[in-house]
Amino acid sequence: MPPTPCRPKWKGTMTDRERFNAQMHYRPFDRSFNMEFGYWEENFKLWPLFTDNGITNNAEADRFFAFDDIRLVWFPSWLNPGFTEETISETPTTRILRNRDGLLAEIPKDGHDTIPHYLKASVVTPDDWKRCKDEHLRRDDPARLPDIPSLKKSHPDNRAYPLGVWCGSMIGKIRDMLTFEGLAYATYDYPDMVEDMVETSCVLVEDFLDRVLPHIQFDYASGWEDICFKNGPIVSVDFFKSVVMPRYRRIHRKLRKAGIDLWYIDCDGDVRPILPFFLEGGVNCLFPFEVNGCAHPAELLEAYGRDLRIMGGVDKLALGRGPAAIRAYLKTLAPLVERGGYIPFCDHRCPPNVKPEDYLYYLDLKEQMFGLR
Repeated sequence: MPPTPCRPKWKGTMTDRERFNAQMHYRPFDRSFNMEFGYWEENFKLWPLFTDNGITNNAEADRFFAFDDIRLVWFPSWLNPGFTEETISETPTTRILRNRDGLLAEIPKDGHDTIPHYLKASVVTPDDWKRCKDEHLRRDDPARLPDIPSLKKSHPDNRAYPLGVWCGSMIGKIRDMLTFEGLAYATYDYPDMVEDMVETSCVLVEDFLDRVLPHIQFDYASGWEDICFKNGPIVSVDFFKSVVMPRYRRIHRKLRKAGIDLWYIDCDGDVRPILPFFLEGGVNCLFPFEVNGCAHPAELLEAYGRDLRIMGGVDKLALGRGPAAIRAYLKTLAPLVERGGYIPFCDHRCPPNVKPEDYLYYLDLKEQMFGLR
């Protein structure tokens, strides 16, 4: 049973779809689109706000807080099936398992959120890749075929919410499969293998777009990379420009032909060194824009003007410092919301150190500052 919202939906004079498209295209809008990226798993166990109301995941939290509705048509754009998950060994405090990406990973038994310690990849050499491609990345895999009649019924053209189409990952999922270190070595030891991985990912996305774009009116495209950290990208700028960006261009041509001119990529860390090539490839929106790993969103929006949009960019550290810090930070975002092309929300999953009462203060303040006037 859906959770009962703890607050009313923000008042408005536009549908969520109209609002999203107007705000992200620098047209007049009634109020800011109201959304959040979600919460750490610990929040659902530690916040009384969630535990007392039976909220156990991000989808339930979105309904609980009555956020605006935004949806995505997804398909398996990488490994399918994934590698078989299995426990390899255990210690009193950790478990060594093979995950769906084929990595041997060490994870804590207590289940707290942390980045796993990866020990070994299943794909290292071109021979490994050939086996993986044959077994897990078939273009004729029935699971990659969209059910067009069902999609058209679920997402009619007159819907009230924005709908996105999934465009996968050109290099981020490859990083997941090879590991950070493995990808760094592979780009030098086996450059043809890595490029074939990128090409394979691109072709799978192109196949899906060819099947679905003629039948559904989408409002945006979405992808995922996570190939940056606080010191910049984990691949060289030259590699990104010469290998990854041309694949973005190919996908972008299909999106533009279908009338889709908004494409966001979920990428953490400092994206500035590769941002020109994101834009050249057709990606024109950043998400969730980690402030401390990159910059204040105003810096990039001022530098790139209306060629760039940002979704996110509310400093999670400010949320953890309480009401005064929250108010001070949101004030710096007010001009960005007013200009358009920017939707404010926490710059990643909201961590559990944020007090529930401060989070509610943040949501209330957002409505006061960016809601219907």
